[in-house]
Amino acid sequence: MTAVALSHLSKRFGNHLAVRDLNLEIESGEMVAFLGPSGCGKTTTLRMITGLIQPTSGDVLFDGESVVGIPTERRGAVMVFQKHLLFPTMNVAQNVGFGLKMAGVDKAETARRVTEMLELVELPDLESRKAHELSGGQQQRVALARALVVRPQVLLLDEPLANLDANLRITMRQLIRSIQHEMGITAIFVTHDQEEAVMLADRVALMFDGVVQQVGEPDTFYRRPSTTRVAQFFRNSNFLHGVRSGNVVSTPVGDIEVDPVQVADGSGDVILSVRPEEVKPVLAGSDAANTVPATVESVIYMGTHTQVVAKIGNSVWNVQTAAAFNPREGEEVLFELPKEHVWIVKDDSNSQPDAVKAS
Repeated sequence: MTAVALSHLSKRFGNHLAVRDLNLEIESGEMVAFLGPSGCGKTTTLRMITGLIQPTSGDVLFDGESVVGIPTERRGAVMVFQKHLLFPTMNVAQNVGFGLKMAGVDKAETARRVTEMLELVELPDLESRKAHELSGGQQQRVALARALVVRPQVLLLDEPLANLDANLRITMRQLIRSIQHEMGITAIFVTHDQEEAVMLADRVALMFDGVVQQVGEPDTFYRRPSTTRVAQFFRNSNFLHGVRSGNVVSTPVGDIEVDPVQVADGSGDVILSVRPEEVKPVLAGSDAANTVPATVESVIYMGTHTQVVAKIGNSVWNVQTAAAFNPREGEEVLFELPKEHVWIVKDDSNSQPDAVKAS
């Protein structure tokens, strides 16, 4: 297993700074996702780690040793691409064993390891099939087996599931996570899919405009987003402006108490963020705190829950409630904002995010 460190890593293409001063430490055996919209720099970062492109500045270290300048084939990092890139004239066994053949591994050992790897990716008895005889999911499993059979120090995955249908993506996510755990390999992947990042990664590095904006375990992006952009990317678009004094924020719809853990930043103008599923309808006779008045604009029954769009102050909120809650359009209601789910975020909606250093 190998620890990976990215130190002040930057990449410029002409006048475009694709990755800017990226600092991140990835533990041995950890799976980390680079998540972000198209063009944010996540694939460029992956390609710098594997050596397909060289950084403009900064360093890539494996177990504390710089690998910048070391050819891709000697880094011990293997990449699985969005397109499987199987050799069409080779059968499955030949495709999986190609890297071993190039490394001079003898035929008996190659055959043994190929068989072992095909069993690991749940494709036994398909050694003689050609790529065009496989389904899309099977082809991607062969590509994964080809990467893993050489026993790399680091496994890199560039949106490997993007071309698969929804059901296959779920199956492949489970398979990749299971194999990564079983082998204990350090893995880094890029995706634009929040669900994929949350399901697979131990930690997520969210990128905007070539900059890592927030790094953490998946649940922190839902519970404690750092900025308005992060909150919006994770579908948490309920915001309320106010002025904080201690652990109380004065807003146009009343005072809102926040968790004291957030008080350290002092007082002043703030933006509150609350996820749709954490907004609670207030029942008659309730003594709930942190209640705000709202006007219902639309109601959609979703079977397992009700989706409500409501006006709170000058903001339009999305609220996800129990299916039994069924207000009428135009009705005045009260919602509770539980203080443990009210989070103060930085407003970066009109500016580029600042770089963060994470470890």
